[in-house]
Amino acid sequence: MKNGFVKVCAYSPDVKIADTDYNKKQIIEAMEKAKDDEVKLLVLPELSITGYTLGDLFYQDVLLNSALSALEDIVKASKGLDMLVFVGMPLKHQSNIYNVAVAIFDGNILGVVPKTYLPNYNEFYEKRQFTPAEKDTIHITLCNQVVPFGTKLIFADKEMKSFKVACEICEDIWVMNSPSTSHALAGATIIVNLSASNELIGKASFRRSMISQHSSKLIAGYVYTSAGMGESTAETVYAGHKIIAEDGYILAESKLFVEDNITSEIDVDSLEYERSKIADCIKDNPEYQVIEFNTKKTECKLSRRYSKTPFVPTKDNYNERCDLVLNIQAYALAKRIERSHSSTVVLGISGGLDSTLALVVAVRAMDILKRGKENVIGVTMPCFGTSNRTLHNAEHLMELLGITSMKIDIKQAVLQHFKDIGHENDSYDITYENCQARERTQILMDLANKHNGLVIGTGDLSESALGWCTYNGDHMSMYSVNCGVPKTLVAHLIKYQATISEGELKDILTDIANTDISPELLPPDSKGNIQQKTEDKVGPYILHDFFLFYLIRKGMAPSKVYRLANYVFDEFDGETIKKWLTVFIKRFFTQQFKRDCVPNGVKVGTVSLSPRADWRMPSDATATLWLKELEENI
Repeated sequence: MKNGFVKVCAYSPDVKIADTDYNKKQIIEAMEKAKDDEVKLLVLPELSITGYTLGDLFYQDVLLNSALSALEDIVKASKGLDMLVFVGMPLKHQSNIYNVAVAIFDGNILGVVPKTYLPNYNEFYEKRQFTPAEKDTIHITLCNQVVPFGTKLIFADKEMKSFKVACEICEDIWVMNSPSTSHALAGATIIVNLSASNELIGKASFRRSMISQHSSKLIAGYVYTSAGMGESTAETVYAGHKIIAEDGYILAESKLFVEDNITSEIDVDSLEYERSKIADCIKDNPEYQVIEFNTKKTECKLSRRYSKTPFVPTKDNYNERCDLVLNIQAYALAKRIERSHSSTVVLGISGGLDSTLALVVAVRAMDILKRGKENVIGVTMPCFGTSNRTLHNAEHLMELLGITSMKIDIKQAVLQHFKDIGHENDSYDITYENCQARERTQILMDLANKHNGLVIGTGDLSESALGWCTYNGDHMSMYSVNCGVPKTLVAHLIKYQATISEGELKDILTDIANTDISPELLPPDSKGNIQQKTEDKVGPYILHDFFLFYLIRKGMAPSKVYRLANYVFDEFDGETIKKWLTVFIKRFFTQQFKRDCVPNGVKVGTVSLSPRADWRMPSDATATLWLKELEENI
């Protein structure tokens, strides 16, 4: 329960049709197993106390009374489990029979939710036995307890305010106006669905897609449990399909025709954060009754998967996504070239990751505009820190791509500038470094004026987050094509470009992708190798991009990000993670002034730090609260 994680379980116990004593024992056993897994929310299938495929046996009082007796034992067995349980059963009230889900917690029935939409087509004929839910909530006596009975019920944890559960049953999700839409608008962060959906060719994939999209639309967790193989096979077969989803992502899914359960952790705090951006949609609804329960606050063990590189495409869509990112960058640049009536683009080529990506994008843009590649002007500007490897790669890359290349050695210009401002040539401080960066920017700007061109910025999203750029140096350009691309993705885009290239070009791109990241502003070693490595100074980019995603995109507290990083990264210990997370937070706050005046640039993913796009914060905000939260909670 700590950090907003709720351990949930979808369980399909073995069922014998109409044998409520057997089914009761299976359900109680499922509850005990879930308790051992520290589950806080357990969802069982539709009509799991009796079985779903009973037909006209649902009219029989023998069955209905036996189901009530079984429910009473299940409620007693829930005492002390610290778990919200949803179990399905038929329930007779005022001569009408309802298909209901019963919410149970710690020996009490919290509420009863009847099914709203009863399928009555093809192999389904529920309207023959059951009555659909009424509009209003009433109170009934069940197992000697007076409990609410209706669809507009939200079960809310007293302590964990984001843990709010509502229920729908099977067909309710398949209809145009699902009850869960209303539930989410009323504040429920997790929807449970007790189901008995039979298996047909292609139905499982459709069901998976529907639940994924529905959870995304609702910005909610969704726990779906369907009836298993114990059901009658007279006309239909049931495979026990179970799915746990969160905001469009499938966290866990069972195999078909396998007697098992699935568990995962739904991050309800993260869901609340996402909803806060559209808070005008989520409102208290007087039609809903909120029933409170109180779970113990524990730190559940995480089992869900988090990527070390959340910005990098997964294997199943890697090539498609990489190509899409390059096209987003290139088409945006092409349109800017066209609208600004520019003849050329000008960019500095260092032989490093960022300038290589910008060059690849610029060449694509010219192809889109059907202009010659000679209209891309690449400039190498070697100085004190330029290594033989990067200079060779930069020059050879431009030659292979067929662009216009220039080489302007800036050493003498920088030395003259040192003399003019009274700076010692061997004083390797921030002035030493930034003079080089600003000299390069001046050259690029003047060349752009000379050739009716645009200066293309090469800085990436990670550098923007850290403020790792020279103000009014590489910080400035006329259009920034990489500003929405984090460093971990930059490397993969270059690797992808290498895979679709051939010969020497492929080799050069591969070598660039494997080159140490460096601004090359300090002299190389005696053998001409890079001596100044960025990650030694500011920390590993794989960590910083992880921090960027979860602190900024997901709005997580620093201590929660620290916990996830420890969970995901085996190669870093807790002390190292804390060190670089502290660096990230401090730099992110102190460097906002640079982001306040960045040039235009294209957004390619879910994170942008442009003040004209996603991110707005004052430059004089302090990091004190975030640093304090990290110190006090780890």
